[in-house]
Amino acid sequence: MKGWLETRQVLDRLAEWHASGTRSALATVVRVNGSAYRHEGAKLVVAEDGTSLGNVSGGCLEADVREVAARVVRTGVAELRTYCGGTEEVSAWDLGVGCDGEVEILIEPVTTARNVERFAIAEEAGYVAVTLLRERRECGEAGRMVCVAGIWSGSLGDAALDAAVHDESAAWEGRSESFSTTVGGERVLVDVLIPPPRLIVVSAGEDARVLARLASEVGFRVVVVDRRPGLLLRERFPQEVRLLECDASQLNEQLVLDEVSCAVIMTHNFADDTAYLGALLRTPARYLGVLGPRQRTERMLTRLNAQAPLDRSRVFGPVGLDIGTDGAEQVAVAILAELLAVRSGRQAQSLRDRTAPIHVHQ
Repeated sequence: MKGWLETRQVLDRLAEWHASGTRSALATVVRVNGSAYRHEGAKLVVAEDGTSLGNVSGGCLEADVREVAARVVRTGVAELRTYCGGTEEVSAWDLGVGCDGEVEILIEPVTTARNVERFAIAEEAGYVAVTLLRERRECGEAGRMVCVAGIWSGSLGDAALDAAVHDESAAWEGRSESFSTTVGGERVLVDVLIPPPRLIVVSAGEDARVLARLASEVGFRVVVVDRRPGLLLRERFPQEVRLLECDASQLNEQLVLDEVSCAVIMTHNFADDTAYLGALLRTPARYLGVLGPRQRTERMLTRLNAQAPLDRSRVFGPVGLDIGTDGAEQVAVAILAELLAVRSGRQAQSLRDRTAPIHVHQ
């Protein structure tokens, strides 16, 4: 989920450097063996002066990757690097790999502004990009294909290989994570980027500002909704956060929510909260958090149920995990932790007590 915001930031920076004539290289994780700190598709972009953005590990691989990137910028030739963490997970983590095997990274020179991908993200459409993986291959548009809304552009440099990608792509439908595979006898990275869930924060108040900022950093597509224009000021929220002025009666006309969408209602006004909750219950959103005491939420649900039967299973009130909070920042952390647990289908618990692997790779 975090890959959406990170990729957007990396591609925007690439476009800036390309427009200014600054040469750069892009490092992308293409294969992970075992548990990983970063997954396939994680990116780090490095300019010719050493400036960088993003990361491909817990921080310990970046120095070497930057050195390779500097060479790639000079030579114009892409490189595949494999980093071994040893055979023991603790040693691997100490090296920054975070797995019990290998992390493979593609470092390639950037020759275009990647406008197709940037357009897809701007339109919240997502994309699938297929990149040819060859040791020290010449890099260019011939080594990359991009699919947005079912329309392919670019080429891997061979008509038969391009056709094989088209044939194989049907089997990739429904995949939500990037992966490497073999197509037409060639190794490729299939970089999958899909829009993360929307999080509707109903309120532009001070505590809502904290939740909106942290949720955006976590990776949600955040929309702040409020009927009070005086609070919906651009300078009060991160640029990535969308601001929407509307009351509960207009909410479902202004927003289309799907079954992975989430919302947190926190206006501190009983009538407003009740009205917004009623509107959101008419959507398929999977998580509806309500800030405030349990009795207050029960009063809201009782009023709404008197108007029409409702599904209480999606309502989380009081919202957030029971971690003992004090202040807006800690409340936001508790809410986001619960949101992520619901999204992943996990019961919140200490990782110390978990016996199954934390990360499961397909």
